[in-house]
Amino acid sequence: MVQISNIGSNKAASERVRRKSETRRLDILRAAARVFRRSGVAAAGMREIAEEADLSPGNLYYYFAGKDELLFFCQDRTLDRMLEAAEAARLSALPVADQLRAVISAHLHYTLDELEGATAHLEIDMLADALRRTIIDKRDKYEHAVRALIVKGAKRGEFVSCDAALVARAILGALNWTVRWYRPDGEQSVAAIADALADYLVRGIAALPRNGASKGAQAKGWDASLPAKPRVPRGDFPRKVDQDLRGANPPKRRKLC
Repeated sequence: MVQISNIGSNKAASERVRRKSETRRLDILRAAARVFRRSGVAAAGMREIAEEADLSPGNLYYYFAGKDELLFFCQDRTLDRMLEAAEAARLSALPVADQLRAVISAHLHYTLDELEGATAHLEIDMLADALRRTIIDKRDKYEHAVRALIVKGAKRGEFVSCDAALVARAILGALNWTVRWYRPDGEQSVAAIADALADYLVRGIAALPRNGASKGAQAKGWDASLPAKPRVPRGDFPRKVDQDLRGANPPKRRKLC
């Protein structure tokens, strides 16, 4: 009985140490993200990261042997979380459009919220070959999960028939590029950005029901049965543009002698 109890205590202690180490590594990663935004990933040094994390260089190397290991931890951990989110969405009873929205929201949360938009997620070429292969495999798996949602949505009539691989890459490209322009002190929160992007990206492939409005448009109260605005005759276009530029009553032109 004593031996069994000791085994249980050792496991619990080991788990506490693991969680504590994970938390510290995340703190270092957030400090590194600030350095990456300030100096760029290529120019950032381990000493600068250590100072930002309030660590000595020796303590930093205890957690990460080098910058490539730090980048790997960033990308590997984020991909694991995104794969979990994609699987949870796939298994849910939600409409496929909402499953895809959930994946988009989770993607931006893990890339923008947790690490404040660090471009470290994109720096795969800085990894050693063995580490890069692991990340590429997980990225491919994640892309296939997104692609599978698009295929499922098209089969159920929620999405238009499309090239799922092309659409998946377009969506992921738009999401990944946010780390280039996002600023933590900007006007919009990550949640607001995620909602807006999810709306645009999912609406772009939404199928049109019989009344002509996409399901996203129906949810927002847009009425596709309303008549379209009349088109301006081509002959009136130059005059209309001239009025827009100079006003409805432009001054009379002088005659030249």
